[in-house]
Amino acid sequence: MSATRAPRTAFYAGSFDPITNGHLDVVRNACRLAETLVVAIGVHPGKAPLFSADERKAMIAEEFRGLAAEAGAALRVVTFGDLAIDAARREGASMLIRGLRDGTDLDYEMQMAGMNDAMAPDIQTVFLPASPMVRPITATLVRQIAAMGGDVSRFVPAGVAARLTAKFAAKA
Repeated sequence: MSATRAPRTAFYAGSFDPITNGHLDVVRNACRLAETLVVAIGVHPGKAPLFSADERKAMIAEEFRGLAAEAGAALRVVTFGDLAIDAARREGASMLIRGLRDGTDLDYEMQMAGMNDAMAPDIQTVFLPASPMVRPITATLVRQIAAMGGDVSRFVPAGVAARLTAKFAAKA
């Protein structure tokens, strides 16, 4: 006899300012683990992101929807301003997705996973190691390179590179 399993929902939180090829790598792998992937943009009043929440939602939908569809997963994009674990619970998630680039990420993420487990033992943290080609990419470095007129096309999807160019041209 087989029991009917509830659909799995994965929750991937971040600032996504902007999304990078590293984020694409995580999403590609996360979509193979769940029927639904919720990409959650953290919005905090004390931070001044380069892209608005609506701009980031549009980039995420544009760049991630195809990956999700290819894997047979549904994609939802939401914003949240409270604890990620609380937002994950609201979205019905059974797992938190966290990407790991290196040992520094692992140390931090292990602490966070322990705290999240204490608050929500019903939600499992799943670590996805970054593919070698995307390990050095961070959104912070991408923003810095783009702000100085550098070519970020190897680090972000083409649509994001165009948005970065337009954003910094408008600031000039």
